[in-house]
Amino acid sequence: MQKSQDHAYPTHWEADVVLRDGGTARIRPITPDDAERLVSFYEQVSDESKYYRFFAPYPRLSDRDVHRFTHHDYVDRVGLAATVGGEFIATVRYDRINDQGLPAKDPEDDQAEVAFLVQDAHQGRGVASALLEHIAAVARERGIRRFAAEVLPANSKMIKVFTDAGYTHKRTFEDGVVRLEFDLEPTEQSMAVMRGREQRAEARSVQRLLTPRSVAVIGTGRAPGGVGRTALRSLLDSGFTGRVHAVNHAFPEGMQRLDPEGVPAVRALREISDPVDLAVIAVPADSVPDVVRDCGEHGVQGVLILSSGYAEAGPDGRERQRDLLRQARSYGMRLIGPNAFGLINTAPGVRLNASLAPQMPGAGHIGLFTQSGAIGIALLSGLHARGPGDGGIAGISAFVSAGNRADVSGNDLLQYWYEDPDTDVVILYLESIGNPRKFARLARRTAAVKPVVVARGARHNGTAPPGHAVPTVRVPDSTVAALMRQAGVIRVDTVTELIDAGLLLASQPLPAGSRIAILGNSESLALLAYDACLTERLRPQRPHVLTSAATPDDFRAALAEALAGDGCDAVVVTAIPWVGEGAAVSPGGGEGAALAAALRTAAEAHPEKPVTVVHLAMNELAETLAAPAPAPASGPDAPAGDRAPRPEDPAPAPARHPESAPPPRSPSQPARPLSPPGPPPTLAAPQPAPARDPGATTPPPRRTAPVRIPAYPAAERAVRALAEAVRYAAWRREAADPGRVPEYDDIQEAAAGADIERLLDRLTLDVPTGRSVPVPPEDAEALLARYGIHTRPVLAAPDPDTAVRAAARLGYPVALKTTAPHLRHRADLGGVRLDIAGERELRRTYTELTDFLGSPEELRPVVQSMVPRGVDTVIRAAIDPAAGAVLSFGLAGAPSQLLGDIAHRLIPATDREVAEQIRSIRAAPLLFGWRGSQPVDTAALAELLLRVSRLVDDHPEVVGVDLEPVVVAAHGLSVLGASVRLARPPATTDLGPRRLPVY
Repeated sequence: MQKSQDHAYPTHWEADVVLRDGGTARIRPITPDDAERLVSFYEQVSDESKYYRFFAPYPRLSDRDVHRFTHHDYVDRVGLAATVGGEFIATVRYDRINDQGLPAKDPEDDQAEVAFLVQDAHQGRGVASALLEHIAAVARERGIRRFAAEVLPANSKMIKVFTDAGYTHKRTFEDGVVRLEFDLEPTEQSMAVMRGREQRAEARSVQRLLTPRSVAVIGTGRAPGGVGRTALRSLLDSGFTGRVHAVNHAFPEGMQRLDPEGVPAVRALREISDPVDLAVIAVPADSVPDVVRDCGEHGVQGVLILSSGYAEAGPDGRERQRDLLRQARSYGMRLIGPNAFGLINTAPGVRLNASLAPQMPGAGHIGLFTQSGAIGIALLSGLHARGPGDGGIAGISAFVSAGNRADVSGNDLLQYWYEDPDTDVVILYLESIGNPRKFARLARRTAAVKPVVVARGARHNGTAPPGHAVPTVRVPDSTVAALMRQAGVIRVDTVTELIDAGLLLASQPLPAGSRIAILGNSESLALLAYDACLTERLRPQRPHVLTSAATPDDFRAALAEALAGDGCDAVVVTAIPWVGEGAAVSPGGGEGAALAAALRTAAEAHPEKPVTVVHLAMNELAETLAAPAPAPASGPDAPAGDRAPRPEDPAPAPARHPESAPPPRSPSQPARPLSPPGPPPTLAAPQPAPARDPGATTPPPRRTAPVRIPAYPAAERAVRALAEAVRYAAWRREAADPGRVPEYDDIQEAAAGADIERLLDRLTLDVPTGRSVPVPPEDAEALLARYGIHTRPVLAAPDPDTAVRAAARLGYPVALKTTAPHLRHRADLGGVRLDIAGERELRRTYTELTDFLGSPEELRPVVQSMVPRGVDTVIRAAIDPAAGAVLSFGLAGAPSQLLGDIAHRLIPATDREVAEQIRSIRAAPLLFGWRGSQPVDTAALAELLLRVSRLVDDHPEVVGVDLEPVVVAAHGLSVLGASVRLARPPATTDLGPRRLPVY
């Protein structure tokens, strides 16, 4: 049991959650002030539900019941409520019990009885499942390890809530009652269940925003212009298939229609008799709370707030933004904004443009999310310039520009796009990441089925952009980029690179390797492409240079030959305007269209290999390649994606409304064609490659859409985009076998947890919450030993005589080292003396050390036994607010400190990831026998990295581990220095029950 000071109201148990249908609810502890709410809630519960709860008719709660259900000590008796609009919709409570099922009196009793009650109107929304996650987390925090529940056999819904949660449980039947007992320790299955529910709920909430049947624009101006009127105009011009209402309290009384748009006009939302799914709010910030209240009372599902004057305006605006978020969530609504640019859905059955964009983008398969309206404009404009119109190469499926992203963020869109069959590529422009661990988890999962391309703004200033209240970055941007790539994210630096990579990935299959064929009618342009390939560590073949008079047929034949060959995985075509007598097309006379047709013909015959084009002064070529290909005549031999539909073909997918959502894509189904798995490409000089296995049983993937080929005005841009596709394809192949997190029999996880708890109780008495503390050396060594990490003993040597006794105890030869911060690990400054063979040499060395560098009090000398010679390395693990738990490795000294040659991996790291981490640093050859030296024991090094990863992953209280130096010898290794930092973990993390973030 907990101490009395733990009985205060636990604010950190409050949470907003997304329910199964996409709406939200607030979960919080029940207090004595909730008596009236509890009585009102109970009156709205059916007699059947009451019977299931109390096993007898129970029409009303007595005063004693109300008191018992609203007064808790938040330790042995806890009650939580789910609320919408401030009213209860469900409750859960536990009471600590002993082995006989009676109220617990022994502090060691670690089980509790749990019971739920859900209002009938809200059953089926996943409320009980969400409450179970949170009450289980509360119970674990209070020392309860097991729940027991008694349920009537007819209450199948509640039995399913318990059995489907993924916990290890036991089920018995006695006296007409089903008794369920289950451990509360999270299991792999319970985590998977929770993540799956989270994904479906958050995806559904975004789907409701993108597929409204009715939209109200609140703040529509009476005169043309202004934000509200512009948003209304965009909605109408896009061909929105639902109902549109204009709302403005300043409209004249009796006004029923807004002209010239001809849409219904009302002074208040309550005058609209039909349901409103989405409210677009464009009123001054001071008026927004009243509007949001009206929306909540009218049952609006989501609000898009275009209004500014919030967190971007300073501390007062930030508090206004937090109040706005609390208000919206209290009504179960999701919120986009404030200070948002808008959202777009190009699905034919929706055609929603609820944004300030003047033009509806073409429909396609790129999902686009930005946190900046200006960047959103730039991306939409850039994509439109590269492929306007529905079905073009640059078409989008959906667009969201979230502004201050107080609620809906890039994480929510990743949840939605993960299973959206109309989105093949995800493009994100992020200025901050509010929940880095969750972002890495979602990005890795999404990248396993479709590319995720990310550009980050505000990378180097160390502060969050205006309007974004999030943790700031501590690690360098290069580290964040490396960790993103580990999660499969394609990280780029500019808006142009976002578009370049997105277009190639949306239109081309993934390359099977890094072998690149180059052909074209300009030797200079081909050589630029060749050099760019080498810069990107691709393996280009010698360019095939056509004559300056080459015709489209010559290009077609050359491209077909390159694609048919076994020596290339992708082709770069370079083109300039051609001249020549008797050419099929005269200069300026449609040469671009003719060349585009020829290239498409060749590409269609080999749909398994990507093709990209570099052109100079041939805009018509780029435009024709980006546009949808003309539909060929229908026939039995026409490719499925390029022919007219036949009667037996499946019907087109319905519009993506919530009631008719398409079935989710299986996580194992690739979003783009992916060639059979193979070893990652080697970064070697261009050389002939072996032919493909002719006996391979996997057929080459076919394009499922008309061939569109991305074209670029510069070779460097085309090759950079292609290189990103090559690296991403290699990651996809490797992700199919990510490795495993090994189990080690000698790890003492429970004992380490007990040690950590004792250390925190002792070391954090006067330390502010969240502040980390260093662990004393002896305790750090003991803690590390629990995980099989053993450090070489170090004995203090405050004077020569003590040094001699320490050396005698350890055995010669020894090392004499200073531990002063400015001399630590600095052999170059004389602070480390090695291979001291005897007492006389030790005394002489001690005198030299103190004479030249300072007194023993300043130097704090220590004595340590010598270890076998090897390579000095450094291993660190830390919790960073912007990146989560990070495992770092490098060589000690100049390589890591001066050159920044350090490799990073997210924790928990697998055996495969650690092996790659060791080999990824530039100085790695020193570990593998560089210039005739003896290779060191990298297997032992990998095991040490994995043990450190396990320690930090198992215990979130461990916020820092520093092993330096770690001397890796030919056989085994020695940890010569170690330090550990601890901190109380935050009350909520991505590892706990699902909840919406609060910024």
